[in-house]
Amino acid sequence: MTRTLSLALLGLAFPLLAQTSSPVAPALYSEAFTPDTMRVDLFHTGGMGQEIFALDRVVNDGPWAGSTTRLVDSLDLGDYRFEVRDRTAGKTLYSRGYSSLYAEWATTSEPRTRHRTFHESLRFPWPKQDVEIRIFSRDKQNAWRLLHALEVSPESIEVNRARYRGPGTVIPILENGSPAQKVDLLILGDGYGAQETAKFRADARRLVDLLFTQEPFKSRKTDFNVRAIELPAPEPGVFRPHGKVHRRTALSTQYGALGLERYLLTYDNRSLRDIASLAPYDFLEILVNDAQYGGGGIYNFQATVSVDTAFASYVFVHEFGHHFAGLGDEYYTSDVSYETGQPDLPEPWAMNITAMKDPKRLKWGDLVEKETPLPTPWPKEEFEKRSREFQAERKKLLAEGAPPAKIDEMFRRQQVEETKRLGTGPHAGKVGAFEGASYEAKGLYRPMADCIMFTRDEVGFCRVCQRAITRVIDEYSRP
Repeated sequence: MTRTLSLALLGLAFPLLAQTSSPVAPALYSEAFTPDTMRVDLFHTGGMGQEIFALDRVVNDGPWAGSTTRLVDSLDLGDYRFEVRDRTAGKTLYSRGYSSLYAEWATTSEPRTRHRTFHESLRFPWPKQDVEIRIFSRDKQNAWRLLHALEVSPESIEVNRARYRGPGTVIPILENGSPAQKVDLLILGDGYGAQETAKFRADARRLVDLLFTQEPFKSRKTDFNVRAIELPAPEPGVFRPHGKVHRRTALSTQYGALGLERYLLTYDNRSLRDIASLAPYDFLEILVNDAQYGGGGIYNFQATVSVDTAFASYVFVHEFGHHFAGLGDEYYTSDVSYETGQPDLPEPWAMNITAMKDPKRLKWGDLVEKETPLPTPWPKEEFEKRSREFQAERKKLLAEGAPPAKIDEMFRRQQVEETKRLGTGPHAGKVGAFEGASYEAKGLYRPMADCIMFTRDEVGFCRVCQRAITRVIDEYSRP
């Protein structure tokens, strides 16, 4: 009898299982996997004390583009982690950490009063035998807890082996070698009209070239492949609910994600993954043909940027830092959708944020000079005062319906002030622990006074963020 798919909701059965299984990968990729990619699409539902997964479908996601030697994740990043286990031997064949829209929604106030469902995907090499997929989430101490599990048989009649053959033109931008030995970045366009293909290609090359002027991407450029997919839309632009601009596009990218006007993402993960399967990829970036300031980035899920704002360069690099290396936002004065002011903040998993429970065990302590005090003084009160004033000015401009150029001009003035303020003083340019990070004015610390994860200043990634990015490049590109 052909084995069918079954979904086992193990969260209630094993609520205290604390450890992921031992990282034992097969000796050879070919022993356990075929050359294809399996994609398991899930519905992730929660709210009011509940969190469950439900299976959507299992499909062929194209040729496997990832490493065939580094199959078990060593980065320990993300709000979730999944493991693919051999059901017979019990070995872990593949694992990855990731974050999701659900994880971001869960940090808002909305889950206290309602349920919501988000779509997400698990991608891994196509197994030759039946496997068990285990999904773990972090507890407040960052320990992994088994949340759900499901069994998948590649021979099930419910598994669709056909590859996606939908619309989209793949364009090579940077080719440095086999996908299995490189970091593969895929650029997708959304909201580009049928007559704007040349604009999309120019935007993609402009922003990719910019990324590789930033360290450590600049020094590691030969470790990357970059491709793009053209997706002509009926008319330019995407859905902007706050501006009453209504559009339907291939990827359904929109402003106003999680209620935040500038947060630019797609909820339509199914379409995103189908179209992306036309090319090899490890990471995804969506270029949105719009001039309204916006962007977003979620670790190992998606990153976006509106290409025609004056600050597209900053947003592109900043949001890619979230998506690529799980870097946390270091700013804390801007409006966000998250709940803030929580007591007894736990240690974040992001490599560039700390609660500094023990200064002697600071996660980037090896980069701190002996004479640098912890916490590290900086002009915090002055910065916060001016930031609140700029936030009020921006809200006023938005309420008045000011054009995007007017808001960009305000951002330029803010940038000039902040560059000067944060670039001076005895600890400017030094690694320490500067209070104010990850949407919290108190209790969380960032590594340096300024960084592209903190402000729009043209300072690039700080030393700690560069090290975090380098770790990810190594994970995907080295034998």
